[in-house]
Amino acid sequence: MSVFGPVYSKYYDLLYKDKNYQEEYNYIKNLIMERGYNGKSVLDIGCGTGKHLKYFKDDGYDVAGVDLSENMILEAKKHLNQENDLICSKASDFKFNKKFDLIISLFHVMSYQTSNEEIEKVFFNVKEHLIKDGLFIFDFWYGPGVLTDPPIVKIKRLEDEKFLVTRLTEPVMRYNENIVDINYEIIVEDKLTHFTEKIYEKHEMRYLFLSEIKLISKYLGLSFANSFEWLKFNELSENAWYGLAIFKI
Repeated sequence: MSVFGPVYSKYYDLLYKDKNYQEEYNYIKNLIMERGYNGKSVLDIGCGTGKHLKYFKDDGYDVAGVDLSENMILEAKKHLNQENDLICSKASDFKFNKKFDLIISLFHVMSYQTSNEEIEKVFFNVKEHLIKDGLFIFDFWYGPGVLTDPPIVKIKRLEDEKFLVTRLTEPVMRYNENIVDINYEIIVEDKLTHFTEKIYEKHEMRYLFLSEIKLISKYLGLSFANSFEWLKFNELSENAWYGLAIFKI
């Protein structure tokens, strides 16, 4: 079972059609403007189909993206009408021959880095691609929130003019590793032909704690600037499942 395989990627935007990319872009833009940021280049690690980058591009930014899924990158190229600077790679392995004013990594990409070694590699790679005084902003599953309100079995149903999609989510906690195995069963029905297919995916998600994030980043030469509850401006608490952290060189 791969993560974001070719079939899953096909229905990705439908599964997340209720995700408010405009709100998330505005939130990130407010955060960086408050810090006097005036850069015009952005790299999105885990860019998916390019929805966040589209807002940056429409706002005059030079945009670049990295995603583990080749299918996501193909969709991003179409969505952004851009061939260059969109590459298929792990978050820890990508290489560009330039640096960026801003690097973002949203939709919990950092929580897909399930080992300390992988997190360290991502931070190191970010440092190599970030200009001096540039910002690195990412969201993540926040450990105290996950432990206070553990994940449960969920069913999500969505449809558009072509497909009816049902997704069953079954989590398994691995407490000694700070990881949640998210097991997906996705049933897709073609409304016209009534052909049905099933997709199985397993996503390993690591919930993170601020202390470990700060420790790793300091070791690699990144300076912690701030943290918030995702889409808010208040401090993280045990009631927050999703956190956001800001770093700079």
